Amino acid sequence: MTNLPKVIFVLGLPGSGKGTQCQKIVQEFGCVHLSAGELLRIERSKPGSQFGEMIEKHIKEGTIVPVEVTCSLLEQSMKKEMEADKAKDTFLIDGFPRNKNNMDGWQKEMSHKTDLQFVLIFECTEKECVERCLSRGEAGSGRTDDNIESLQKRQLIRTHISSTEPIIEFYEAKGLVRKVNGSRSPDEVFEDVRKIFVGLKKK
Repeated sequence: MTNLPKVIFVLGLPGSGKGTQCQKIVQEFGCVHLSAGELLRIERSKPGSQFGEMIEKHIKEGTIVPVEVTCSLLEQSMKKEMEADKAKDTFLIDGFPRNKNNMDGWQKEMSHKTDLQFVLIFECTEKECVERCLSRGEAGSGRTDDNIESLQKRQLIRTHISSTEPIIEFYEAKGLVRKVNGSRSPDEVFEDVRKIFVGLKKK
């Protein structure tokens, strides 16, 4: 790739509104939205895939797919998009890196092949995220907040917080973190997001 793809990592707790905001960014600024998890799922079901069986095995065993595989899939996707349309050179990488291992792997495999613009983090309280996740999954069920699913969501969110802390610290030290309060309405959140991206376009 002659022109390095511009990359924006998009991080946030489950229920923080990442997906909604990524859609809005794509619509307004023409970025390409890449979900690491979605790429792995697609690759897993692709006939004759070199990684399919390995991804399937990791998913079945509940283990993490090697970061080199994820990086390779992200690189292939970016290359394909840029070959099809040179103007498509800015990529939102959603939900990656998930932990220090992901980040270290990216630094080793991809940092010299990409131009990282910043890390966009949607901040939202644990309580708000749990409520959003539950209402999304159980719309209208009237479940209370002290059920097993709620406790599982809390555990998922706490695990997410502890695994992403080193990532945020690493990129904060480089001045690359942009935080947005995700606990408001999607349109209010996007007002702040828009200011960040307008600034990026002026660079």
